[in-house]
Amino acid sequence: MLQTIRENTTGIIAKVIVGLIVITFALWGVESLVSLTNREPAPIEVNGEKVSNQELQQGIELQRRQILAQMGENADPAAIDEKQLRQMVIDGLVQRTLLLQSAQEMGFHLSEEMIDQLIVNTPQFQIDGKFDRAQFESVLRGAGLTPLLYRDLVRKEKLIDQERSGYLLSAFATNDELERLIALDRQTRELSWVTLPADPTAVSVDESEIAASYEQQKANFVTEEQVRVDYVELDREDFARPDEVSAAEIQSAYQQLVDGFKSQEERSARHILIDINAERDDAAALAKANALRQEILDGADFAAVAKRESADLGSAAEGGELGYNGRGVFVEPFEKALFSLAEGAVSEPVRTEFGYHLIKVDGVRQTEVPTLAEAETDLRDQVAQGKAEQQYVAALERLADLSFSSTDLQSAADELGLQIRTSELFSRKGGADALSLSPRVVEAAFSDQILKDQLNSDPLELDAGRTVVIHLHEHVEPRQLSLDEVRPQIEQQVRSDKARSVAAQQAEQWLAGLQQGKALADLAPQLQWTEPRAVDRAAQDVPATVLRQVFSMPRPRDQQPEYALVAQADGSQTIVALHAVQAGSTELSDEERRSLAAMLSNQRGQLEYQMHLDTLKKAAEIQLN
Repeated sequence: MLQTIRENTTGIIAKVIVGLIVITFALWGVESLVSLTNREPAPIEVNGEKVSNQELQQGIELQRRQILAQMGENADPAAIDEKQLRQMVIDGLVQRTLLLQSAQEMGFHLSEEMIDQLIVNTPQFQIDGKFDRAQFESVLRGAGLTPLLYRDLVRKEKLIDQERSGYLLSAFATNDELERLIALDRQTRELSWVTLPADPTAVSVDESEIAASYEQQKANFVTEEQVRVDYVELDREDFARPDEVSAAEIQSAYQQLVDGFKSQEERSARHILIDINAERDDAAALAKANALRQEILDGADFAAVAKRESADLGSAAEGGELGYNGRGVFVEPFEKALFSLAEGAVSEPVRTEFGYHLIKVDGVRQTEVPTLAEAETDLRDQVAQGKAEQQYVAALERLADLSFSSTDLQSAADELGLQIRTSELFSRKGGADALSLSPRVVEAAFSDQILKDQLNSDPLELDAGRTVVIHLHEHVEPRQLSLDEVRPQIEQQVRSDKARSVAAQQAEQWLAGLQQGKALADLAPQLQWTEPRAVDRAAQDVPATVLRQVFSMPRPRDQQPEYALVAQADGSQTIVALHAVQAGSTELSDEERRSLAAMLSNQRGQLEYQMHLDTLKKAAEIQLN
C-alpha cells in the first residue's frame, strides 16, 4: 500500500498540488486550510451585514452578568433561561444593527476625539474627579470588555443616539393639541350606576351538569409529577471554629492588616433637606434652601433649623446629624460638596435626586489603624473563615468523589460526618424550602440520572457556602383525579358560571329596557341607582371598571342618559348611566404649559422613532443561521 502511495505522488499533477499546499502554508498558515472545512456561517445577517458569533457570545455574556448582578449576592446562574437569554440578545443585535445602518445612511458621525472625551468624562472611570487609566481597565475587565471593544460599543451606541435624538427633538405639539388634551384631561362626567350581583347560592346544579363539566376539563384534573429526595449538605460554616485560632495566627493577620492599611479622610456632617413635592416645585425649594442658609449665616443654630425644617425624617430629629462618613457613602453631588467644605462651613444649596441640601461640616479626621485588641475579634473570625474555606473546598472535592463512586449517600455521610436528610415532596415547579426552591436541585431531581439510573447527583451549590448531593427517595407519577376527589371544586365552578350567566342575561334585559326609556324602578324595584354626580378621571370612590367605561361612552343626546353594561371580575353586572359631560378648564400657567408640551413632544418623538424602527424591521432581510 505504501509503495502505491509513493508511486502516485511522483507524477506532475501530484507535484503541482503539493506545491500549491506549500504556497498556501507559507502565505496564510495551516489555519487557511482548516478554515476551508470548518468555517461556520455568521449566526445573524441583517441586510447582508454579518453579525459574528463573537459579538453574539459577548452579548450573551454581558446580558448574563447584568442579570446575575440584579439577582444579588446569592444569584444562581442555573435560574437563567439560556434559550430565552440567547433570543433576547439576538433580537437586540438585530435591532442595533438596523438602527446603526440607518444612522450611517443618514450621515451621522462620531469622531475619535469625541469618543475619547466621552470615556474620560465617564464617572465610573474616574478617581477623585479625574480619569484614571487603571480604574478604566479594571471596570472593563469586570464587564468582560477590552478597551477597543468598549470604544466600538460607545461609537455604535452614540451613533444610534444621534438618530434617536433627531426624532425626539424634532417632534412638537401645537397649541390646539394642548388645548384639546387639557380639556379632555380635566373633563368631568355625571354618572350613576347600579350593580346586579351574581349569587351562586341562588342557582341549582344537578349531577349531570357536574359530570359534564368534569369531562370537559378532565385533563386539568391531574396531579403533578413529584419526587422526594434524600440529601446530604456540606455547609462551610460548619468548618469555622474561631475558638481554635491561635494567638500566632491572629498576630500574623494583624500584621497583614497594618501593612495594607491606608488612612482615609472621614467627615462628620449635618444636613437639611428641602424636598420637592406637589406643593413646592424646584424653584420654590431652592428659594427656601437659600432663605434657611441665610438664617443660619445670620446666627441661627444649624441643628435647630434642621429639626424644624428638614424633610429627612431619619436625621431631622437629631439635628440633621449624619455622623462620620468616608467617600462612597453619599450620592455624588452631596459627596462632592461635603468634601470640598472647610470645617464649620455651610454649603450653598446642593441639588440631588431627593431635593436641595444644606450641608455643614462638624469635624474632619483621618482613619487610624485599629489596635490589636480592637481588631482581635474580627481577625479571629477572618482567620477562622479562611481556614474553613480551605477545609470546605477539600471536603467538597471528597464529596464529589464519594458521591460519584457510590450508589447511595451512606459512604459520603459516614466519611464526612454528614446527616442524610429527606425532603418533602416537590414538583418540577419546585417546593417551599431552600432545597426545592433551587432551580439547579429541581432540574437534577427530575433528570434521568436520578429518576431512571437512580444514581447520586453531582454536587449542587445552593449558595456560595452550601452544597448538596441528592438521591431519589420516592417518585410519584402523575395521576388522574376522580370526579369524587374534585366534586366540591367543580360544583362551585359550575354554580359560579351559572350565576354569571343568569346575571348577564338579566342585566342585558334591563339594559334594553332602560335604552327604551323605561325606569329602573319598573324593571327591578329591589335595585337602586347611586346618586348621580360629576367625577373626573382620577376619582377614587368610583369602581375603576365603571370609571373607564363612563369616560369611553358617547355624549348623551336629547337629554337622555347613555347606558352601558360592565362585567365585573366577581361575575356581577354593572349598568352605567352617563347623564352629562362638562368640558374642563384649559387654564394653565406658562410653566405647566411648557411642561405638558415637552411631554407631548417627547411621546410623539418616541412613537415616531418606534414607527421608524418597525419600518426598518419590515423592510429588512434578516437571516438567522
